[in-house]
Amino acid sequence: MRKSLIGLVAAASLGLAACGGSSSGSEATPEVTEGGGNECTAGQTLTEGILTVGTGAPAYSPWVENDAPESGEGFEAAVAYAVAEAMGFAKENVTWVRTTFDEAIQPGAKNFDFNLQQYSITDERKETVSFSDSYYTTNQAIVAYTDSAVASMTTLAELADVKFGVQSGTTSLDFVTNVVEPTTEPYVYDDNAAAKAALEAKQIDAIVVDLPTALYISAVEIEGTKVVGQFPAEVGGTTDEFGMVFDLENPLVDCVNTALAQIRQIGTLDAIEQQWLSDNITAPVITE
Repeated sequence: MRKSLIGLVAAASLGLAACGGSSSGSEATPEVTEGGGNECTAGQTLTEGILTVGTGAPAYSPWVENDAPESGEGFEAAVAYAVAEAMGFAKENVTWVRTTFDEAIQPGAKNFDFNLQQYSITDERKETVSFSDSYYTTNQAIVAYTDSAVASMTTLAELADVKFGVQSGTTSLDFVTNVVEPTTEPYVYDDNAAAKAALEAKQIDAIVVDLPTALYISAVEIEGTKVVGQFPAEVGGTTDEFGMVFDLENPLVDCVNTALAQIRQIGTLDAIEQQWLSDNITAPVITE
């Protein structure tokens, strides 16, 4: 039922929403060209008439369900297809490729038109890649076992002696290093799967990830864990805004931002968030 609603709303975006780089809704939608893009995307994609989207290897719930982005199930998979549809691409004209997290944000040519795997928009990353406007905002959060000392901690000061595990190259690592500032240097892993394995093996005390991922890990993946808390903007001074990644100064960014504005304006983005992340939005708050 919800999937049908989202599909109808996304389709409606082609006739109702704005064109151009803003969300004002003051101009007409670019003309669609037979399921292979519109006049905005013409000549801008790696393969004419095809939108190539990158995701993780593997990709995890709740962002992509069952590591199958082509199903359109999971928050980021659904957002990608909604954006594609708003740009005039039929589902059969969307293809997926896989990259590691770090690979996609390295300088150089890309094998995708855009990539989404919870990339936080940062000034440092903007030196090597371009970002779309944000499609989701969240906080960092801690996962630990319920029977551990970490489980009852509620302040940054209490977390000082915790052995953290974090994925390399992420804002989670930056957050642990620069905001939490633990006395023990955090353990850094190539991906979240390795960090989760270390937590399960009790090699570390806790992991730090974005809040929806933290809640999914504790509810589904690692039995006996909990989300100890999330860090609001006043702790650390920021929240994480996720953006799609492009090669540097890619003109396709404007087309995607127009599509994002469209699906946001008519409620499609909110509907997708409600479907895939509605249970992943609350947790205790860590204070200073």
